[in-house]
Amino acid sequence: MTENKNLPEVEIYSDWWANPNPWPWGYWIIMWYKWIKKEFKQGFKKTTNNRMELTWVITALEKLKTKSKVHIFTDSQYTINWIEKWWAEKWKANNWYRTKSQKAINYDLWEKLLKLIEKHEVKFTWVKWHDWHTENERCDELATQAMSMDNLLDDEWFNDVQQQILISDDKNTKDIKIDPAIAKRNKDMKVENVWDLCKKCESLVEKRFPKHTKKTLQKQYYYEYYLYCPNCKTMYMVPEAKRDIKDLKI
Repeated sequence: MTENKNLPEVEIYSDWWANPNPWPWGYWIIMWYKWIKKEFKQGFKKTTNNRMELTWVITALEKLKTKSKVHIFTDSQYTINWIEKWWAEKWKANNWYRTKSQKAINYDLWEKLLKLIEKHEVKFTWVKWHDWHTENERCDELATQAMSMDNLLDDEWFNDVQQQILISDDKNTKDIKIDPAIAKRNKDMKVENVWDLCKKCESLVEKRFPKHTKKTLQKQYYYEYYLYCPNCKTMYMVPEAKRDIKDLKI
């Protein structure tokens, strides 16, 4: 896509917070255009961290009246990965089904976000959480005010199907609450790739590399890596990572 240098350039910052976890939630958005600064806030009675993150990005882009060059700063990689690695586009191409029978998580928000991104030139930049980034620190402070507002909204999509997890990410709490209904429903679901959904809590899994010792050499095989859910701490050993012990070098 050819870059249009005549478009207005807008910077967007935000953060979101839940207290007590897992709700209520609040977010605060800061938007800069030249010397003009605008702030927006909103709180929700019940929702999830992923829905909250997508919601603030959507809200910010909806505020733009004309096509713009938009630079979005966030301390979470959820939106960044699913946009820049085209995973959301793949779900869209599959009519928002992540399996033959199951709709993608939060597809209602992904659909809105992709349409908005098409209207602008959007760039995402990850900033480390609480790394004294001025605007993100400001948003973090004010997001706590947003969840104390009197006019907290209802997330209409927050129901038994959409409750993929009842907590936020690891920056809020170590107390993991797993919905038994979700775990039962996903019992036969396969977890084989990075960013698949965890069977127990439907959070995104990550790739981790185990530490091998001399005891590992006593086995006939080893796993080069495994998939790990950072929320409920579940580990998944996948066949693709299985290696002959003869190939292991310690």
